[in-house]
Amino acid sequence: MNSELIKSLIKQEFKNWKISEIIGIALFLAVILFNATVMHDNTIAVISAICGMLYTVFAGKGKISCYIFGLTGSGFYTYLAFSNSLWGNLALYILYYIPMQILGIFKWKKHLKPVSNEIYKTFLPKKNRIIIGIISILLCFIFAIILYYTKDSYPVLDGVVTALSITGMYLTIKRAIEQWFVWGIVNAISVVIWINITLNGGKTLSTSVMWLGYLLLAVYFYKEWEKEIKSQTSILHK
Repeated sequence: MNSELIKSLIKQEFKNWKISEIIGIALFLAVILFNATVMHDNTIAVISAICGMLYTVFAGKGKISCYIFGLTGSGFYTYLAFSNSLWGNLALYILYYIPMQILGIFKWKKHLKPVSNEIYKTFLPKKNRIIIGIISILLCFIFAIILYYTKDSYPVLDGVVTALSITGMYLTIKRAIEQWFVWGIVNAISVVIWINITLNGGKTLSTSVMWLGYLLLAVYFYKEWEKEIKSQTSILHK
């Protein structure tokens, strides 16, 4: 792959970005790197945090390249989950999250806008929201019980995160705006989990910052997707 082609691909992936978005992600990455230097954070946690942040931003922009960062970050996060006895997170990433990201590449390729190369965003019908909501609540109870008996460090919280991450990833593949609401809950709970791990001696402050960044991005991209979907709907009805 020659340099001109690489430049063209990079330019395409950063098309339609706002200056505020670029500044925002730069600040979050700077905070993560600062923590890594000053707090002597775990190198794997730092790499996972950087890849995870880039995945979330590129996914929010509807860029299929997000899965490159997602798969890389998932590999490193799997090690972190194993090291901290988060068995729900570990099973989630190995058995579901990584395979679903690979599937997402092929699914998103079918729904790309010709000019911007971004995905078309959608929303779920009310009936589907209710069904998915009920299934998600049931999964939360099931995983919490299972993780309690596997001596998970945070069985209830990890169980909810595991269950809702399954829902969130499914909605991501479906390009549904509801994913950001689900990810917001997952991110908020994950902030609590990883801050506790950090306070108990784990060198994972970068991971805590990563989840906090995810939480803020979930709120931001929900609003951005909502505006875009409303714009698409108004154009279709003209």
